Amino acid sequence: MKDRCNVRTTDNGELGSIAATGFGLTALCIGDKRGYVPHAQARKRALDGLRFMWRKLPNHRGFFYHWAKISTGERLWDSEVSSVDTAILLCGILTCRAHFEDAEISALATEIFNRVDWTWLSEDTSILPHGWTPETGFLQYRWDNYAEMMMMYLMGMGSATHPLSPQAWNAWKRTLFEYDDIRYIGSFAPLFVHQYSQAWFDFRGKRDQYADYFENSAIATDVHRRFCIDLAAQFPDYSDDLWGITASDSARGYVVWGGPPAMGPIDGTVVPCAAGGSLPFQPAATMRVLRTMKDRFGSDAWCRYGFVDAFNPLTKWYDTDVVGIDTGITMVMAENARSGFVGIRS
Repeated sequence: MKDRCNVRTTDNGELGSIAATGFGLTALCIGDKRGYVPHAQARKRALDGLRFMWRKLPNHRGFFYHWAKISTGERLWDSEVSSVDTAILLCGILTCRAHFEDAEISALATEIFNRVDWTWLSEDTSILPHGWTPETGFLQYRWDNYAEMMMMYLMGMGSATHPLSPQAWNAWKRTLFEYDDIRYIGSFAPLFVHQYSQAWFDFRGKRDQYADYFENSAIATDVHRRFCIDLAAQFPDYSDDLWGITASDSARGYVVWGGPPAMGPIDGTVVPCAAGGSLPFQPAATMRVLRTMKDRFGSDAWCRYGFVDAFNPLTKWYDTDVVGIDTGITMVMAENARSGFVGIRS
């Protein structure tokens, strides 16, 4: 799957993303379930993809490079072997295994999953590194705080061939944040950290000694709504009907922004996947935002793939691109809000 696509012109880019591919494989299952894609076509596309990943797509110890050329699979941009992006890809692969109930798809998905050597990634620590490159070895950054990586630890512990120790689940920090006297577990990161793992893992009605993570994400989403409304004095486009800032494109390029606490050069831009990726957590509040975006801004904000990645009503800037992981999280969470299909099937 492409990392991104320009929706206003013919896009011939070849930059692929393994994380976007995880969302894309999940999209095939949703499309098949709802009749958007003929079953035979959806099955063939999933099978072709899994055959390619098992036989040809370069990997190291079962982990895949973050960026790859879509026509060949070759590594691009000297990218890292990515732990969390491989995890997102695996979530899509396992969704295909659960949904299609096809012997070859099941066998390939199991082989790809079992090849991942979680013990290599954790050979000297329970805190997993972000990745590895053949030029420099392991990256210095580690998944040591609450973030989107819960899925990675869960799959690692569930491996039948190279499992993580169960103690790995307790090794990362759960830092408490407070806003408007509301407390929740969070991190100094955009809103997507509360969304990604719960796209494929159903945390509803479950908790560990630290939190009910579904309820925690619902609280974090509401806190983010309040935070955006509090910014309305500076950016009058923000309101209870229009809010949401998470890592996205901007008029100045890709930006990691959000809050609270405020991070990045916030300028009144709204990011549809902030609300879209939170649909199961705050369905009424997020649907109100998404309807406002579509009804008020029309074709400037809406395209054949759904919403453009971001837009700024104050400056009249509208992105020309969609980004695979942002369109992806909106799609998966829309289906989960409707039926719970992806989390249950995975």
